[in-house]
Amino acid sequence: MILVDTSVLIAFFKGVENEKVNKFVEVIKNNIPFGINNFIYQEILQGAKTEKEFNLLREYLGTQKFYDLKHGIKSYENAAKLYLKCRKKGITIRSTIDLLIAQTAIENNLYLLHDDRDFSLLAQVDNRLKEY
Repeated sequence: MILVDTSVLIAFFKGVENEKVNKFVEVIKNNIPFGINNFIYQEILQGAKTEKEFNLLREYLGTQKFYDLKHGIKSYENAAKLYLKCRKKGITIRSTIDLLIAQTAIENNLYLLHDDRDFSLLAQVDNRLKEY
């Protein structure tokens, strides 16, 4: 199962052709289970330029599988620990949301399909984050 990050979904919706979007197209074509989380949902919706686009995105994304953090406040502590683990290695992750997306993938044992350098850095520091 795959968690599809905002970075891939935005490129897909814009019709961009790149390696990550092509992987996502293959996921769709091969009926490989995938989903998003609440943070990805919010990031995509906030990028809408019009009410019509917002409603279209909301309608489409509302049909997707949603994965949640599983351990309440402990999940947020663990995401903060990911940040600390990276900082100890001299890596600064730029987005709190990215840490929460990574934590969602880890807790749900999902592969993360992304096009974001921070996730690659996170995966180098913590091998529980599996990249697709």
